[in-house]
Amino acid sequence: MKESSTQNQRLDYLVEEFKTDSVQYKDIQTPKDTEGKRRILRSLMNIRMPRKMDKRVLAVQDDYLQERIRENGIVKPEDIPVIRDGMSIWQGDITRLAVDAIVNAANSQMLGCFVPMHTCIDNCIHTFAGVQLRAECNRQMENLRMRYGSNYEQPTAIPMITDGYNLPAKKVIHVVGPIVDGLLTKEHEELLAQCYQSCLELASENGLKSIAFCCISTGVFMFPNERAAEIAVDTVRKWLDETGSDMRVIFNVFKDEDKGYYEQLLC
Repeated sequence: MKESSTQNQRLDYLVEEFKTDSVQYKDIQTPKDTEGKRRILRSLMNIRMPRKMDKRVLAVQDDYLQERIRENGIVKPEDIPVIRDGMSIWQGDITRLAVDAIVNAANSQMLGCFVPMHTCIDNCIHTFAGVQLRAECNRQMENLRMRYGSNYEQPTAIPMITDGYNLPAKKVIHVVGPIVDGLLTKEHEELLAQCYQSCLELASENGLKSIAFCCISTGVFMFPNERAAEIAVDTVRKWLDETGSDMRVIFNVFKDEDKGYYEQLLC
């Protein structure tokens, strides 16, 4: 009861601070119910441009998000059965996974999803990591723009690694998958395979021992789900075999459809 009361106080505080921070929405009416307040806070976080925020506000945000994640339930790799060759399937919210790295299906701006309450994985990861994640992504992109020009965007299949901040995962690996606009091509397939391989290589280079992949490029990027699963499993299996790595790989799915495809491939 005490923690619940504290969480409500944190939520009330954060809503007002993020409203003030937004300027444009400082006068928006705050709902009275908890779920309504959560929606307002998440929306304000989603639209916030990367910039500094008062350390006191960040401290409260961190406490609030970490408690929200504990409430949702943290899942460790040892809680997920290995199906074959170090590979597993887990259906659920990727922000619950306490792995060394989770993979985020990012866009070429690499700043997360700015659409309030959008259901994409990019939005969810940035929401529960906290506003520090967007700020770090922005710092890395600014450095890359200084090197490659002001119009630089992150290429497909070239991953970027950041801290996980308030997530149970230590790191987030952001990667831009191929967009299928029309017929699926060999190039689309090769690029998707490169996404999985390059993420594994980056994780290994950083000494990480476990990684959870989302279904890269499916959904709004329109890569056919079944073929995407085939490429994911084939690429990971080949990389594990060739490198002899003991990397623990978890295929994180949200839809029953995707779970079925991965089960057919691994079980």
